[in-house]
Parts: sequence; C-alpha cells; structure tokens
Amino acid sequence: MTGQNVIVIGAGPVGALAALYAANRGDNVEVYELRADLRDPSTTPLNFTKSINLALSERGINSMRHARCEGLLDAVLSETIAMHGRMIHGQRKNGKLYEESQSYDAQGRYIRAVDRAGLNKRLLDHLEQMPNVTLYFNHKLTGADFNKNIAWFEQRKQARTDHAQNPTEDPSMKAERERPKEISVEFDLLIGADGAHSASRYHMMKFARLTYQQEYIDTLWCEFRIEPRAADGSFAISPNHLHIWPGGSFMFIAIPSLDKSFTCTLFAPESYFASLSAATSDGLVSSFSKNFPGVCPELITPKDLKRQFAQNPHLPLISIKCTPYHYKSGVVILGDAAHAMVPFYGQGMNAGLEDVRVLFDILDAHDVYNDSPNLATTIKERREGALNAYTLQRTPDAAAINDLALRNYEEMRSGVKSPVYRMRKWVEETINVFLPSLGWRTQYTRVSFENQRYSEVEKAVARQGRVIIAAVSLGCFGIAGLAALRLLRRGNLGC
Repeated sequence: MTGQNVIVIGAGPVGALAALYAANRGDNVEVYELRADLRDPSTTPLNFTKSINLALSERGINSMRHARCEGLLDAVLSETIAMHGRMIHGQRKNGKLYEESQSYDAQGRYIRAVDRAGLNKRLLDHLEQMPNVTLYFNHKLTGADFNKNIAWFEQRKQARTDHAQNPTEDPSMKAERERPKEISVEFDLLIGADGAHSASRYHMMKFARLTYQQEYIDTLWCEFRIEPRAADGSFAISPNHLHIWPGGSFMFIAIPSLDKSFTCTLFAPESYFASLSAATSDGLVSSFSKNFPGVCPELITPKDLKRQFAQNPHLPLISIKCTPYHYKSGVVILGDAAHAMVPFYGQGMNAGLEDVRVLFDILDAHDVYNDSPNLATTIKERREGALNAYTLQRTPDAAAINDLALRNYEEMRSGVKSPVYRMRKWVEETINVFLPSLGWRTQYTRVSFENQRYSEVEKAVARQGRVIIAAVSLGCFGIAGLAALRLLRRGNLGC
C-alpha cells in the first residue's frame, strides 16, 4: 500500500504524536511548525514561559504506549516525578503552619510531573529518525483549500521570537518579513494540532459549518519558581505531591521539576492581580503571607517574589468548544485546536494525546490502512467516514472534560478543605477498596487513572452522587423515624 500524504500542523506533543502514529502506519508525513525547532532552548514558547511542568496521567501514557514506537514511553517516564497526591498547605488559628496529604487514588496509583520541553524533545527525536517524516520549522500556515486539499505556507529563514497574538519583530528581518517565500503543499489528510489560536481551525471554518464557543474565565495566572535548598540542593518541600495553597477565590500551586526546583503558579481573578500590581512591593509580600502561608519567605524570598511577579507575564485562561472536528476527508483538528480547556484537571495535554489514539483507532476500524483490493469503497470514502465517526465520538467527551476542568478549579481552590468533599472522597474510596465489584470509583480516579470516555465518567459520577444523596436522605429519615418512635413510646408509657 502506498502511504497517504499526511501533513501535521504544529510540532508540540499532540502534533508530534499524531505524526508518529501516521508514520508508523506507512504514511508520508510532513510536520509544519510556526516556531523554530522546539528542541532549541532559545525558542520562546507561545506563553512566554520557559519552564512548563505538566501532569502526565494514564490517558497520555496509554496513547504513547500504543504509538508503536519502541523505547519512547520508557524514555519519557524516566524523566518524570511521581506525584501520589495533593499536599494542602494552611495555617491554624494559633499561627502554626500545617501540611495535609490527600492521596489521589485508593489503589495507590499516581500522576507524574513531566517537563513539556523534555517530552516534546523525545517525540521529535523519534520522528527525526523516521525516513518517511520531514520536519519543517519556521513555516506559517497562511491558507488551505480543503476541497482541493492544498495548503499554503510562508517560509521564514529566521526563528520567530514573538507570541502569535503579541508579535514583535527583529528589525534586521524586516525585508524578509515583507516578502516571505510562499510554498504550496498537496495532501490527503491535514491534521491540525496547532493550539488554542489554531490557524488550521481558522481555515477549516471557511469550509465546515463549525459551531464555535470561546470563553475567557475571570482568572489570570503567573508563574513563580521555588529554588532547591541552598544548603544541599535538595527539594525544599515534598517532591511527590502537587502542592496547593487554597485561598477560596484564588490559589497557589507547586509542581516538582527534575532539577529539584518547583514550578509554581498563582491563579486568581483579574481584580486580585490588579490589586497586587497597584500595591507596594511590601503589599505583595503581605498578601502572600496572609493568603498562602509558608510560601514567602519560607520558600521564595521577598526579593524573588517581587521580581518574579513583576517580570513574569500575567496571562489569561481560555476555554474553547467547537464541532465538527473535521471537514470531509481532508482535515481534522486535535488537542487545544479542537477543545482548549483550563488546566485545573491536568487533562489538557492528556486529552490531546488521547485524541491521537482515538483518531487512529477509528481510522483503523474504518479500514483506512487496509490495502485489500476487495473493499467496496475508496480510501477517501473510508477516511471521510472515519473522520465523521471521530467527531461524533470525541465531541461529547471533549465537552465533558472541558466542563469538569472548570468545576475542578472550585474544588482545588476551596473544596479540598471542605468536610463534605472529604466525606464523599472517603465513602467512594472505601467502597472501591472493600466492594470493588460495584465498580464505584471517585471522579478523579476515573479521569486520571482510567481510559473510560470522559462523557461516561461524567454520567457515572452523577449516578454515584444521586446514590449518596439517596442514602443520606434514607439515613436521615431513618434517624427521624426512630426518634419519633421513641417519643411515641414515651407518650404511651406516660398515659
């Protein structure tokens, strides 16, 4: 069988994994990336931050497991740090600081902290070794005709140093930027994995009747860093937890890094950032001391806190839903291009990697890679059927995890301290351990440690919630009934 001509837009983790899946099925693959080689430390990420730590869980791991790429998963996992649960930080009324560990899973399973750049490098290194894959950096998708299956790119000689939404320009490259070289590329399938501000989605919208919803939530984020201990270079706090300082309407989190530092993030409403920016530098420190006890000066010095808040960008969070994810047989969008979500479930990358596995499972099921001459349909017809099936299956799943991620923000910033949350977690985990045949698991376990469809997770957890409410109601009625019976008996005895 002669492989399809597949072009992938975006060389991030999702695009790179999609290219691996296609290449290992015999397709001729070309990957086009707007920025310079993402393995080059000088290449600026799209959100301006250099140290991006992500949570890698079962869905992402399973997708790499099925990539047919020997050694890939072992190499990736060797550069991760196990996080067995959340570590909740706070301060008691007597002023004493405390830490409270909350395990993620009753069976002891854990998520992993992974460096995005390191993961991306592993994927691109494997791609570069494949004879049927070509990587093109500094190429901007400028147009596409999805009826004729032709795409156009601007080819630049120098790496971009700007954010796609906030362009800056090197004066020495002005002439080239005025007249970039344009090339056209023919393809059988274009896979758009170029992020929330996707050019692939933008050009597909000119052909597909695409329903699109975009929302910026009232939360900004700013990155901070906790350095290793100066005395011995060790981790300043437990490396095997995701640390949370819940603050009600805001929170501060810390994720471990391989260099024994922590990548930290402040999530808060825009008004809170505005008040911190307007306050004196001492006001910033006092706000952290009040709302995130134990961070400054214990883990970040006042000087570093002020510097990082001033220098690091304060960035928005976007949530995107759209459908369909494809047009005819020629284009499909994956990852943030299809369903950007807020980061509070740690599923953005995992869902994107799972998109790849699900897509190619469906392509296989529709015989797109079956070269038998006895099939009644053409490969183009089978591919169109597969892409349609992908949209029908994946749209409700993406919508579900998008909504779950938004709701999980409330849990992380305040719910983790709630007695109701702790009680439900204890009930569900106890049933899971002692009555596993009932199939009762927490929402977090279903999302992070299993491959059950997100839409089915949402339904299953809703059913469990109704059962708990019914049980509590019955218990309350039972207690009330016993109390009434006792009162009646006392009344009869007194007659």
